[in-house]
Amino acid sequence: MEENEGIVIMASNLSQNIDDAFMRRMHFNVEFPFPEEEYRYKIWRSLIPKEAPIAEDIEFEFLAKRFKVAGGNIKNIVVNAAFLAAEASEAIGMEHMIKAAKREFQKIGKVCSQSEFGKYYEMICK
Repeated sequence: MEENEGIVIMASNLSQNIDDAFMRRMHFNVEFPFPEEEYRYKIWRSLIPKEAPIAEDIEFEFLAKRFKVAGGNIKNIVVNAAFLAAEASEAIGMEHMIKAAKREFQKIGKVCSQSEFGKYYEMICK
């Protein structure tokens, strides 16, 4: 890095694993924390298009409160839920969201726990 004359932009979701000596060479460090529940709720709501068929059973409050993930993960869950619903010729429902969340958690190495999935935990254990 000492020999680079340009600007370097790096990103990591594991900043705690970056060596201290390497961190000292950085002039600026910007952190983007995970969104709080209020913002996760808005993200969940905003990612489903108005034209999309939505079942009445989706609990956006539950999703925002229980799933403490980044906006990109929420987007992946919503998109995968839409594919699951389309495959079954159904409106996007809570079951699709929960199954898509399970897949996203597995993808990012996050354990699916009963404390997060709550009353839907049995659904993902099938």
